[in-house]
Amino acid sequence: MSSERIQEIEVKYRAVNGTALEAALAGRGVVLSAPVRQDDQAYAPRSWSYGDSKIGVPFARLRTQKGRCGHLFTVKRPVADEQACIEHETMVQDRAQMHQALVTMGFRPTVRIVKTRRTARMDTRELGEVAVCVDEVEGLGLFLELEAVVRGDSAERAQRVLDRVARSLGVGLERVSDTYDSLVHQTPATA
Repeated sequence: MSSERIQEIEVKYRAVNGTALEAALAGRGVVLSAPVRQDDQAYAPRSWSYGDSKIGVPFARLRTQKGRCGHLFTVKRPVADEQACIEHETMVQDRAQMHQALVTMGFRPTVRIVKTRRTARMDTRELGEVAVCVDEVEGLGLFLELEAVVRGDSAERAQRVLDRVARSLGVGLERVSDTYDSLVHQTPATA
């Protein structure tokens, strides 16, 4: 078993025009999947608060996705920044029991993120296959996310490559450095 570190690296953008974004992706041969609703509950250690650094801190998520048997349990630990993480995932059958297990382990629920996601894969010369996600996040709007899995300590380089790929689409995109949970936390609740 290799000791080389594997990281999930992503870049995220607010998208101005979903139709233009989808057309630009299609122009590159990227066809998005049918939309899928995802209901995510985010968790943080009890000792952590929004505003504190996320680097080196483990965060958990329970995701229920329409059409999927079971629930996706994820733990991410940011390494270089919030969008460069060591990540571990597995399916669990009982969301309520996993919630209780997380609380018992010292995590607390933070925010709920509900989104409609469309996905695809895109080949890049420098990083190989990249995951493409177009998300309509309730209360936040439309986002493009590009994700790559890299080995070693190449997070900054991978983010630069992903940023070039996103910007080469030629559509209105605003880069966002926060994760969805931080963005939801920053958004005032609507009545």
